Amino acid sequence: MKADHDLVDRMLDVWNEKNPELVMDRLTAVLSADIVFIDPTITTRGLIEFEANVRGFRAKYPHAVISRTSGVDAHSNLHRYTWQISINDKAVLIGTDVSETDAAGRICKVLGFFGALPPLER
Repeated sequence: MKADHDLVDRMLDVWNEKNPELVMDRLTAVLSADIVFIDPTITTRGLIEFEANVRGFRAKYPHAVISRTSGVDAHSNLHRYTWQISINDKAVLIGTDVSETDAAGRICKVLGFFGALPPLER
């Protein structure tokens, strides 16, 4: 569904915003006020903590670009997609997110995983 792609892309694009004055406005357009973001390095709750995480990422990796690398698989207000972080056109991290939208159509939770899935163990 195109709307799912647009919402996910708008959230990922916030991570690429170089002007810190625009970050919060762009976040409030796509995220719920009580957004929960969990990945292997951080857990944030609410827009203020999420914004601080984005600003910290931009400060640490000013030339990084985050992009979606798959379609968006969606059901039951859940969205699954893969992404990568590139620096100077070289992928430095890949991952998978599962996000959830609330009744208002804003993203209220993001669960992020780094790297490819591990191989099947037998």
